[in-house]
Amino acid sequence: MKNRPAISSQIRILLRQNVKIARRWKIGPSGIVAIDRLREMTIRFGLSLAMGDFTYLDGGLYVTHSGLLSLASRKRCLGIHVQQVRESCDPSSGRWVFKATVYKSPGSKGFTGYGDADPSNVSSLVHGAEMRVAETRAVNRALRKAYGIGLCSVEELGSLSGSPSPTREREQSTKPQSQNSSNNGQPRLRDRLCLLIRQYHLDPTLVKAYAADFCGTETLKDASRDLVESFISHVAASAKENRDNFVCKLNSYAQTTEAQS
Repeated sequence: MKNRPAISSQIRILLRQNVKIARRWKIGPSGIVAIDRLREMTIRFGLSLAMGDFTYLDGGLYVTHSGLLSLASRKRCLGIHVQQVRESCDPSSGRWVFKATVYKSPGSKGFTGYGDADPSNVSSLVHGAEMRVAETRAVNRALRKAYGIGLCSVEELGSLSGSPSPTREREQSTKPQSQNSSNNGQPRLRDRLCLLIRQYHLDPTLVKAYAADFCGTETLKDASRDLVESFISHVAASAKENRDNFVCKLNSYAQTTEAQS
């Protein structure tokens, strides 16, 4: 019987924290696999859910850009070189391609990754920022290669949701605008909240529970537009000022969501 490698007390504590947070997810069979992978990634790389190094989306576990940069810093990565692949770019159509090379040490030959982005493979919420998305994707792929991380990064995913079909678009165009939507060309409140959740790697279920409490309604959809706008502004300010404290605040709603499930 082979002896398992020793795990430091710090990693044991981090592992308990990660699993504790993960068990609050509403998971099916795929989520159970995600928790197993979470354990493995915690032991191997010391990544933290509370710090936003991972995110759980649509039944899958993904590493984040911030998590990869944090790992590179801890491993004393020598540097990352990024350059535009000009022959593959088409600024007029919003298509960008970047090449990133990660150098782990002075003698490293480098680990290369490519990232592309255009309006068809990014969320509508970040249209106009395809160049930055492409650069981030390239860096993420290079870092994953350099440190042997098999998990895809969340930034490499395409749109959060598929494009609506023509039939669905016609149905939506005939529906009256709800309190939480907009017909003046501005993003819907729901889209703005989803963007914040993705940007700061927040738990959507806990955010909804906090939103209902903040607005004093049973569910977020029952709140008025003004209240929802206030809540979104509050989330943006709180997460930007101190994400860790805000995540702790959200975690206090975990028992509420478990009781309702």
